[in-house]
Amino acid sequence: MPPMTAADSASVPPLLHELERKVMDHLWTLEEGSVREVLQAVNAASSRELAYTTIMTILQRLDRKQVVKRRREGKTDFYSPLWSREVYRDARARAEVAALVDQYGDEALVHFARQVDQLDAKTRQKLRRLARDA
Repeated sequence: MPPMTAADSASVPPLLHELERKVMDHLWTLEEGSVREVLQAVNAASSRELAYTTIMTILQRLDRKQVVKRRREGKTDFYSPLWSREVYRDARARAEVAALVDQYGDEALVHFARQVDQLDAKTRQKLRRLARDA
């Protein structure tokens, strides 16, 4: 199953914890991987080696959260993202900003505006272009 696109993303994906994010970063790169493949990718990029059972637990948790899809082949489980990295980030950002505005109202908007004012001209121009194209 290919990763979800913006057109498919009617709901908001759950927030990921630190280790879940690390696993997903590698799974997005792999597109599909077994526990062992994900473990090797995570451990190759880390100074602290994680156990097979840790990665297996994280992938099972991500499956329950409906962030990945599990496919069994013989005795091996393969996992693939249900959300593309871009769609996941966009949906989470939208949800986080909406939650901040809902909770803090105008104060949140003032801080967003101040943050934008502190950006350099090139970045502000890029931001305007992104907002216009969204």
